[in-house]
Formats: sequence, structure tokens, C-alpha cells
Amino acid sequence: MRHHIRNITRVFALGLFCVVAGTAGAATLNDVFSVTKSMNDEAKRSQAKIDALTEETRNLLNDYKTVLKEIEGLQVYNRQLQKQVDNQNQEMADLTKSIDDVTLIERQVSPFMLRMVDGLEQFVSLDLPFLLNERNQRVANLRATLERADVIVSEKFNQVFRAYQIENEYGRTMESYSETINIGGTERKVDILKVGRIVLAYQSLDGEETGVWNKDTKQWEAVSDDFSQSVRNGIKMARKQLAVDLITLPVAGPEAAQ
Repeated sequence: MRHHIRNITRVFALGLFCVVAGTAGAATLNDVFSVTKSMNDEAKRSQAKIDALTEETRNLLNDYKTVLKEIEGLQVYNRQLQKQVDNQNQEMADLTKSIDDVTLIERQVSPFMLRMVDGLEQFVSLDLPFLLNERNQRVANLRATLERADVIVSEKFNQVFRAYQIENEYGRTMESYSETINIGGTERKVDILKVGRIVLAYQSLDGEETGVWNKDTKQWEAVSDDFSQSVRNGIKMARKQLAVDLITLPVAGPEAAQ
């Protein structure tokens, strides 16, 4: 009986141990499952964070590449712009030098043009006395132009050069015009005939008197009636009233050798 009781006691103890062990095992599995679930949730959250960081990193990398391309483009633009700036600086340097050269040339050209006008004025005074009012007025206009600050040097020189061209053309043209001249102390209205710089003749409006300019005496002198018709025809030719033809004019011969 006592032995039976001890057996029952062992069975009860074993059962109690199993119950306790079973309870402890169930509690441990629940904890494991809970921890595992927490770890999985944490892993999911970590993976989500990693995915977000990866996407953010990818976006930052794309932005970085875009910025690099922009920087590269700006560098190319800056190099091109620098070349333009260098070229402009060189042009400015060349322009400054040109301005300095122009200033130097102006200082040299202005006195030269003044001497040209002086020479032209002297030439007119020593030349045959044709179109004196027109030619003297041209010289006066040139002097006034040279004194003007609003006229550039090139234009001044162009006008002086043109005046010389006009004087040169007078030596190749036949012209006729009416003018009042002094003949023997008397003012008379006459027709003038200029043939180059060879002959400067006059004829009274009634055709009764004909004469030429004497270079030696610096006076008008009458000539024989033999030249009257020729001078009259020359006047008509110059005025395009008569076809150009050969005419005989009074030309002063060379001076006799002393």
C-alpha cells in the first residue's frame, strides 16, 4: 500500500512536472513567435528605410549627374565666353592703338592740308584770271572747313583733294562765260573764252573788240580783227552752240632768250 502510494506520488509529480514543463514550453514559444514577429516587422521597417534611402540616393545621384552636365556646359560656355572677351580686349587694344595713330596722323595731316590750301591760293593768284570769284571762294571755303571741329579729317582732306582735281581739270576743258573785266582802265562786260590754260580770250558783247590775257604784262590786250571770228566760234563751241572744229587763236609765243 505504501509502495502503491509512492507510485501514485511519482505519477502525480511527473504529471505536475509535465504540466509545468508544458506551460513553460508554451510560454517560451509565444515569446519566440513574438520576438520573431517583432524582428520581421523591424526588418520590414528597416528594408523600407533602406529602399527609401536607396531611392533617395538614386535621385541624388541623378541630380548630381545633372549638375555635373550643367557644370560641364557652363565650363564650355565660360571658355567660349573667355575667348570672346579676349578677342574683344584685343580689338579694344587695336582700336586704342588706331586712335593713337589717327591722332598722330591728324597732327601731321592738318598742317599738310593747310600748306596745300596755301599752295592752291598762290596757284590761283598766279594762274590765268578765269573764274576768279568761283576759285577764290573755293579756297575760302576750304580754309573755313579746316577750322571746323565737326568735320572729320578724312572729309577735310577729300575736299582739299577735290579742289586740286578741279584745278587740274581746268587745264583740259574749253569754257565760256560772261564777266566784267578791266580793259585799259575801263570796266567792260564781255564774253570770256578759256581753252585749257593755253588761251584766255575775250570778246565784247557786240563782237567789235577781241583780245587776250597777256601773261607777261598781266593785262588784257586787244588783238587784230583776224581772230574775231575764231574767238566767236570758240565761244559758241564752248557753249555747245557749234560743233567742235579747228580754230585759230592768238597764242603768246615763248619769251625771247635773254
